[in-house]
Amino acid sequence: MADRSNQQRSDQDSPSPEQQVRALYEQAESRTAQAFDELVSKPSFGLVMARSAENIAALTRIGADLADTVLRNLRIAGRADVTRLARQLHRTEDKLERVLQEIEALRDEMVERNASSSGNGSDPSRPVRRRPEAKR
Repeated sequence: MADRSNQQRSDQDSPSPEQQVRALYEQAESRTAQAFDELVSKPSFGLVMARSAENIAALTRIGADLADTVLRNLRIAGRADVTRLARQLHRTEDKLERVLQEIEALRDEMVERNASSSGNGSDPSRPVRRRPEAKR
């Protein structure tokens, strides 16, 4: 019986496996934090970070240029091509709208001429022809 009570006391004094794992984890975490603090505090770390950022930006630009070149060589419309075509289409639509407005104005003018010429006894279905003006 005394043997059992000594064993229970020793079990209570030693940490459980869960507590041991937790202590090891906290110890590893604190050592890692110290190592990173030491690494970041050096001036060379800032230099490495700046160069890495420059390299990433350069690689991104090279990748975008490469993608545009591949699309151009495959004769597939790229982003620049699509925006250029959209601008051309918009200009063409504007010109077409102006032509349609002119046609409507000419139709209105013809209706007015036909209405005024019908009072003179002329045939309204027949278009009114103008004589060419003499050059001066």
